[in-house]
Amino acid sequence: MMPDIFSSFDPCMYNTLFPSNSLFLIMNVSLVLLIQAGYWMINTRQSTFIVPLKSTIFSQLSRTFSYQLKGASSVISSTFIILIIINLMGMIPYTFSTSSHLIFTLVLGFPMWLSFIMSSTFYSPMKTVAHLLPDGAPDWLNPFLVIIETTSIIVRPLTLSFRLAANMSAGHIVLSLVGIYCAAAWFTSSFGTTMLILTTLGYVLFEFAICLIQAYIFCLLLSLYSDDHAH
Repeated sequence: MMPDIFSSFDPCMYNTLFPSNSLFLIMNVSLVLLIQAGYWMINTRQSTFIVPLKSTIFSQLSRTFSYQLKGASSVISSTFIILIIINLMGMIPYTFSTSSHLIFTLVLGFPMWLSFIMSSTFYSPMKTVAHLLPDGAPDWLNPFLVIIETTSIIVRPLTLSFRLAANMSAGHIVLSLVGIYCAAAWFTSSFGTTMLILTTLGYVLFEFAICLIQAYIFCLLLSLYSDDHAH
């Protein structure tokens, strides 16, 4: 029984299905699934699940500059699949939801953002600095535009990480609230219990869609950040 609705975010309470290093276990399993998918001549169950996801993210990466950066497409597509698996595993009852914590999303978003900045700076420092100033801006407004553009670039990993963690946390909190009210209505009204159960089932399906959408948005923003790379 949960003491409050935020207990689902405590790794010490819900750590029965997976060990404390569950994140490394998930990444290793995901890597094995990605590697062994190429060993079969016909589609397996793993490839049937992974190939459409890879096609979806690669179609987005082909429209951005990340497609021309060596290794960027592979890293972002792998991050996309890992995020989907972690988000879906967070939907298992009594399982610690890793993607709802800011430290996890920040560890994913910050290195990718920093790698784009460092790669652009080493490739062409002048073009990287020139990108901070939009074309056609008046001279008196240039110092303010540089400060605003620099600030917007610096806060990108924070907004990227907060968006994923906040959306996943909000979904699990709502599921906890609906479950509590459904358990309370079980002893009061059969009609209310039926309506709450149907609402819970509908919201669970909606939360599964949110798991897929949030992973896509996370990688979509990463690919859009690559357009600021000097080229």
